[in-house]
Amino acid sequence: MKQAQPLLILASESPRRKQLLLEAGFQFSVIPSKVSEIPDENLNINDQILDIARRKATAITTESLPLHSSEIQEFIVIAADTEVIFAGKPLGKPQNKADAFRILRLLSGNAHEVKTAICLIHSKTLTEVSQVETTKIIFKSLSEAEIWSYIETGEPLDKAGAYAIQGLGRNFVAEFEGSFDNVVGLPIQVLKLLLEQIGFKS
Repeated sequence: MKQAQPLLILASESPRRKQLLLEAGFQFSVIPSKVSEIPDENLNINDQILDIARRKATAITTESLPLHSSEIQEFIVIAADTEVIFAGKPLGKPQNKADAFRILRLLSGNAHEVKTAICLIHSKTLTEVSQVETTKIIFKSLSEAEIWSYIETGEPLDKAGAYAIQGLGRNFVAEFEGSFDNVVGLPIQVLKLLLEQIGFKS
């Protein structure tokens, strides 16, 4: 008898991550993680982002285990954290319109990195696999009018780095090197490799 594939659980309420998984053909459930996303500044940047993704994955694994006895399908939790890094520091999400303007002025005409950490945990073995993917972005030089016009659309206000490359923010990107999906919030090719490592056959 063929063994059932583990259920996939996305530990995120991000519509962008959900859409990327759907477009890649995955079937999954969504259980958003509510853990703190405050970085541990004692860690280097990659480890800070991995630590947040790990917190999310661990929290959902712990919460979901009582719901899945040994007689019920195993599951794999997919958790991710995406940060925009400028001059070696994460920019985070803007707190208001003025903060969004500050961030976009920093990025204007400059290079920055987008890093996404993925952490997977298998419910049966508690095996964990993780990786950080990095994409380099170069912004065009932006006028104050362009920045304010973009902010008034509302798009940048809940985005790391105050822009969405899959939305109107793509107009600010001069070039990028690396995974586009990574900038959106979930590098699908990396995810597929990690799922294979943890025993999921896509």
